[in-house]
Amino acid sequence: MGERALFDQIGEIIRGSTPPRLGHPHIQTRHNGVKAWFGDPAPQREHYEAQIIPAELAPGARHHAIEIGFHAEHPAEPDNEAALTRLLTTEPAWRTDLGDEPRTGTFLGRTTWRRISETWPDTDLTDTDLTGPDIPFEIGVRLVDYIRALEPHRKRV
Repeated sequence: MGERALFDQIGEIIRGSTPPRLGHPHIQTRHNGVKAWFGDPAPQREHYEAQIIPAELAPGARHHAIEIGFHAEHPAEPDNEAALTRLLTTEPAWRTDLGDEPRTGTFLGRTTWRRISETWPDTDLTDTDLTGPDIPFEIGVRLVDYIRALEPHRKRV
């Protein structure tokens, strides 16, 4: 399976698994990742993403990693910090759903952006065999976990 096909499958899992009360997710698939957001159909600076990142950005990775989570990628760093701060005020609520894996703070590879995400070092992206884990399903479900846990808090004013 090519990586584009992997992320296309993950996009379908997001579409099919996102709770309707959150609205219709907009999905953008690329060769190295998938983004999901709500509201305006134009790509949003605050979104959920699963993507392949280089090993040097992920502790413990030797070849690559999958990063899964929430990103704030506004042009102005204070806007990204504000988006993260809003979500951190409700951290006890979403931590219950997401566990200890998510890290918060600066974006991996770009210090002006912010994130709540986790990395899966050296994930085998070809492991789609019926006897083993279904990696598109695993990634898609975990990204939907982030959407379910964070989106209700992100929308609060």
